Amino acid sequence: MTGFASAARPTALGQLTLELRSVNSRFLDVSLKMPDDLRSAEGAVREAVAAQLSRGKVECRVFIARGVGENEPRLNAEALARLAHLARQVEQTMPSAAPISASDVLTWPGVVETPGAEPDVLRSQIVATLTEALNALAQSRRREGAALSAVLLAHCDQVEQIATQLAGRAPDLIAAVERKLNERLEQALGPTLSGASTLTRDDVSERIRQEVTLYALKMDVDEEIKRLVTHVTEVRRVLANGGAVGRRLDFLMQELNREANTVGSKAAAIEMTNASVELKILIEQMREQIQNLE
Repeated sequence: MTGFASAARPTALGQLTLELRSVNSRFLDVSLKMPDDLRSAEGAVREAVAAQLSRGKVECRVFIARGVGENEPRLNAEALARLAHLARQVEQTMPSAAPISASDVLTWPGVVETPGAEPDVLRSQIVATLTEALNALAQSRRREGAALSAVLLAHCDQVEQIATQLAGRAPDLIAAVERKLNERLEQALGPTLSGASTLTRDDVSERIRQEVTLYALKMDVDEEIKRLVTHVTEVRRVLANGGAVGRRLDFLMQELNREANTVGSKAAAIEMTNASVELKILIEQMREQIQNLE
């Protein structure tokens, strides 16, 4: 489900701003973009996001806006002295070794420090800011979810309407097909009765009745219509219960599509074919919308 949220708070390093962007995805995929001096909080951020979200591609951006002259990095005199002592020892032991450069000194652990940048304090501040942003994101996603739920419920009404109309028309359609089939079989078997044949009129009538009955059973869609209505009822129930409904609705769309395909395969009249096509279009529209749900 798509969404955007942000939150900010002051820290010892400066103004902390955290942004969350969420787009559709079948699984949870979290990407983080944050300064290197905040990387100690990466694990806590991922855990907090996973605790609230189960689907979606989520991008989390963390910024620190430092004021001019505020919390400027500085050299740690003790660490610098230790490094210089080590460098002299190396020079005495290995005179041919290249001396360390300024960049080597600045990248040495502990030589450069930022005042007030205690990792535990920063981590708790980042998690608190993330929690605020996640709550705002959840509200945004709930609003979008409510709108999508209304769209899906309207489609459910259309599917049920088509199924109901088809259920009412099916007996007449089957009866019409049976009459045509009966007429054609009578015409096809008529010469048999007029010629030298051991078959009687009753034998032919019984065979016609069997063929017509078998064909009527093959084109009967009463069970498929009942299952369509049952699946639509389940979709409504899942939407009413709320929560993470995406995977459950994905499965129900597969079942709805299966019944619509069966109706199409049994179609013996243009009305049944049209009903099957309309059903599949509606189900596909629902399936696309469900990809936006968690």
